[in-house]
Amino acid sequence: MIISDHNVRVWLYQHATDMRKSFKGLIGIVKNQLQEDPLSGHLFVFINKRKTYMKILYFAQSGFCIWSKKLIQGQFSFNEDGSIKQSISWAQLQWLIDGIDIEKVSYRKRFKPAL
Repeated sequence: MIISDHNVRVWLYQHATDMRKSFKGLIGIVKNQLQEDPLSGHLFVFINKRKTYMKILYFAQSGFCIWSKKLIQGQFSFNEDGSIKQSISWAQLQWLIDGIDIEKVSYRKRFKPAL
């Protein structure tokens, strides 16, 4: 189970990933391509070329975990800006998992009390 901790960053790997990769293969991508520490506790999101399969790799207290989702219909939609990795928020991760197009989400102005 993925526990939402707002101190943990979520990194979306922007290149297509071979979903046959498991722990060692995904850890290799995190170290070599993303230049991040896989033991940091951050979440690393990988999506295949057809954008129908997602894996999330993270380190929990005693070992690595992989969470995966395969879509029956449709595709995962995210903003591809050409970089290797993109930092996304917890809300954006949830939208991505739920199939909401991150690019089309509009943010409404909200009240903020003056300090």
